[in-house]
Amino acid sequence: MMARARRGGASLFAAAGLERGAPRPLADKLRPTRLAEVVGQDHLLGSDGALTRLLDTRTLGSLIFWGPPGSGKTTVARLLAQATDLHFEQISAIFSGIGDLKKVFDAARARRETGKGTLLFVDEIHRFNRAQQDSFLPVMEDGTIVLVGATTENPSFELIAPLLSRARVMVFKRLDAEALEKLLARAEAIEGKNLPLDAEARQSLIRMADGDGRAALTLAEEAWRAARKGETFSAAQFQEVVQRRAPIYDKQQDSHYNLISALHKSVRGSDPDAALYYLCRMLDAGEEPLYIARRVVRMAIEDIGLADPQALVVANAAKDAYDFLGSPEGELAIAEAVIYVATAPKSNAAYTAYGAAMRTAREAGSLLPPMHILNAPTQLMRSQGYAEAYDYDHDTAEAFSGQDYFPEQLGRQKFYDPPERGFEREIRKRLEYWTKLRQARSKP
Repeated sequence: MMARARRGGASLFAAAGLERGAPRPLADKLRPTRLAEVVGQDHLLGSDGALTRLLDTRTLGSLIFWGPPGSGKTTVARLLAQATDLHFEQISAIFSGIGDLKKVFDAARARRETGKGTLLFVDEIHRFNRAQQDSFLPVMEDGTIVLVGATTENPSFELIAPLLSRARVMVFKRLDAEALEKLLARAEAIEGKNLPLDAEARQSLIRMADGDGRAALTLAEEAWRAARKGETFSAAQFQEVVQRRAPIYDKQQDSHYNLISALHKSVRGSDPDAALYYLCRMLDAGEEPLYIARRVVRMAIEDIGLADPQALVVANAAKDAYDFLGSPEGELAIAEAVIYVATAPKSNAAYTAYGAAMRTAREAGSLLPPMHILNAPTQLMRSQGYAEAYDYDHDTAEAFSGQDYFPEQLGRQKFYDPPERGFEREIRKRLEYWTKLRQARSKP
């Protein structure tokens, strides 16, 4: 019975008229019946949208819908089936296995023999393992199904290459404030009453929804349920009523990597305000502060280096301070470190030099250092020329002998090239001075 309803047929309850009086969630009431009613995805469904063009040419192929929750992926898949006169079949990768897939494929083959195609919508398709994803390939190739897979995760990482090569990825965007406002206005029209929220509370609801249309409508329902006759909630009252929906953030998935990338690049770009914003986004979402502190240490090493040697000291001190104080006091130490590294002079010269030196070390092989800098603890070694003609730098003028320390087969190399910024400006002067001394002392 449930399966029949899922495929679009009427259930016994619906046929008997019993569903008309049953309560329905607002998101279900407002589910679009035409593609033109879908909000926030104009890049796909507008007059020049990618999906619109496919429908105009009647060349709908297998698709992967990638986007955040509540952006309309399921609704669009259902409407695409209607627009192309395909049978709509929906399964979830969370509750399905190979046996379930086989039944769906067999039913699609039988349907195809009667001249009816099948659009198979697979929610959370990234949850299928490699073998399960492989099972889609033959039925996609022979036209048994048109696959539409939905995922909140990056398909490049979560789906196998053969599947991606047979499907086109469509990116769904989180709903912006304008799109969410359209949903709320439509909800008010359907319900025949205004939301019991003042202007500030209405904006608060939109922020809480965090780009999720389904969440926005759920919050609207909660407002209507909680409001007494004639009551209008302020933003503070509304937040008390709904107990504020937590930000969407999975510490193991895309949101985590997107925000730490944004924090790192804001620091590298010397924008302390943006860096603080992303720091607070992560802390507010429940990220482990010590993870962030470790990344700030990495920023100090990679992007500041010797342009400000104190940056690493400050970053390490912030990590230790948080370790000592804990939350919430210790988080301020991390914020101070973020401001410091964001405003420090930037240099990746040490980072670049290390990488270049490592490549040379790997490529050049096990070359023997020059004999004059090898230790000679035994007479035999001294007789072999170990340590011969070594100049002890402290005994030379200006404590600089100018000797060559690279293996003879390799020759002198240059890895570190400090810029004219921060403390490295002084280091550059030293290196240039030593280069002049070395050249002078190498002359006969």
